[in-house]
Amino acid sequence: MLASIVAFIIVIAVCVIVHEYGHYITAKILGVQVHEFAFGMGPVILQHRNENTNMLWSWRLFPVGGFCRLAGMDEEEDDEEVIAGKGFNEQPSWKRFLILLNGSLFNILLAVLLMAAFLYGHGVLDMEHSKIGELMPGFPAESAGIKVGDEIVKVNESEIKQWRDISETIRQEVTKNPNQDINLEVRRGEEILKFSVNVPVNKEYGRPMLGVSPSHVRYGLYRSLRSAAGYTYKMSVLMMRGLYDLLTGQQEADVTGPVGIASMSGRAMKSGFWDFISFIAIIALNLGILNLFPIPALDGGRLLFVMLEIIVRRRLPDKIENWIHTAGFVLLISLMIFITCKDVYNLFFTH
Repeated sequence: MLASIVAFIIVIAVCVIVHEYGHYITAKILGVQVHEFAFGMGPVILQHRNENTNMLWSWRLFPVGGFCRLAGMDEEEDDEEVIAGKGFNEQPSWKRFLILLNGSLFNILLAVLLMAAFLYGHGVLDMEHSKIGELMPGFPAESAGIKVGDEIVKVNESEIKQWRDISETIRQEVTKNPNQDINLEVRRGEEILKFSVNVPVNKEYGRPMLGVSPSHVRYGLYRSLRSAAGYTYKMSVLMMRGLYDLLTGQQEADVTGPVGIASMSGRAMKSGFWDFISFIAIIALNLGILNLFPIPALDGGRLLFVMLEIIVRRRLPDKIENWIHTAGFVLLISLMIFITCKDVYNLFFTH
């Protein structure tokens, strides 16, 4: 339980602080006044005011996330004043759009950088080649004399170009000729070796199993960044497709709240450093994308109002917009409470 709590705090702190920093740094660059940047929530335990900008840096009691409080968003405290022309609501629509957008973009950037760090520091299974990284004890490959580091180049008459070709070709050959050995050509150093292997259908897995696993590969810096961007894009597409299936009734809802995320965070931390890094990347990406949804109280809801303002060239009164976001916030909190209760029930009564 303690590991889950600690892991959850780390995940939320990293993802939320990066999100809020995206808002903060964009506001500073565009000349918008910032009242406060807070690390954590709840009562202040330590604070420092910048004499040049009069901005407050604060550290709060509960280390779950944080916030960036911009001037001109009706969140001023009694002793705070908005410098004329520096308030958020006084800015042109394009500036407000960028400030709102960059919180989510910083989360997505965090996901890319963490995935790149994973590929560079830990690596992945090499599915692009057919080099053997591990032999499964008791399976045909080990019995035939195949070794770790060998590269399978041919199965019977079929050339092997990447890892998935091995299992697909073996399955096809065993289906056609279930009682015949399979001929393998293997590159070992500068030599090409030939093996004749009987690969029966494994009862446990329900398919013919040669008993080999791909090798592990770590990418260079440039390829790590490029591949991480590609993985992040594909993951985003899968998320959007899953949401579409959910909304159209093609998939059942399986929503997880803070308790569920805490449980998953604990498991990821126990699995090891790199598993935890990849988990933070996934949560950061989820937070970045979901925050762009056009729902009141989320950045996406505020972005929708800004885009409508750009299109119709007329701005909704601040009081009405704030009321809509407040109503959306109440609905989101209600949904979060419901999901949390569901997570608690599943945690204690379904295991």
